[in-house]
Amino acid sequence: MSQLQVSPNRRAVLGGMTSLAVLSLAGCATFPAFTLEDAVRRLLYVSTDRAFARLLQPGGFWDDSVARLALPEVIGNRGGIMQRILTGPIFRERLQRAFNDMAYDAAERAAPAVTDAVRTIGIRNALALLRGSDPMAATNFLHQEMGTSLIAIMVPEFGDALRVSREPLVGEVLAALTGVDVGGIANSLAFEADNAIFRAIGREEAAIRADPRSTNDPVLMGAFGIK
Repeated sequence: MSQLQVSPNRRAVLGGMTSLAVLSLAGCATFPAFTLEDAVRRLLYVSTDRAFARLLQPGGFWDDSVARLALPEVIGNRGGIMQRILTGPIFRERLQRAFNDMAYDAAERAAPAVTDAVRTIGIRNALALLRGSDPMAATNFLHQEMGTSLIAIMVPEFGDALRVSREPLVGEVLAALTGVDVGGIANSLAFEADNAIFRAIGREEAAIRADPRSTNDPVLMGAFGIK
């Protein structure tokens, strides 16, 4: 899928995530009291919304040093044709960029699952998540609770993308790899994308903690002592 513009589908994903935050905020305006669990959820909602808003843009993974996917290890450890491809900086960059472009569609599939997890996850020790020294504590907790669920969601997306890729280097790489199927590469890419997504969410969480007032969110400002 072309990345020159954000598709209606992607706008719907982002709009749905934003709507959740807006609805919660509207409720807070009527009932300003909130629990620590509410604050952690709000922190995760806003962090997730901001992260996917960045990632679901053209070049969202490739242009972001925090989210950029590295080449799978299974590819980097091969010789022969692979060594020729990977020792050429231009070829290596083209291949890496192709894989990062594939992450775009995979992240679109992953976004609703993250939002659902934030809504339904049981939050333990919310005070520690808010008051601890780790600026990405809530994100790390969410990642731990979700386990490998996002990887399972994204593997089919990467598998399809590998099979239909228009980048000739991808086809050359797949043909050169012996003993490794498309599913194995798709799994490696999904693992990389999973970590990249949570790094992006964690960055947004840290930014919110550093400047809660920038959110204009009374729950988050209250949770971090801003009046």
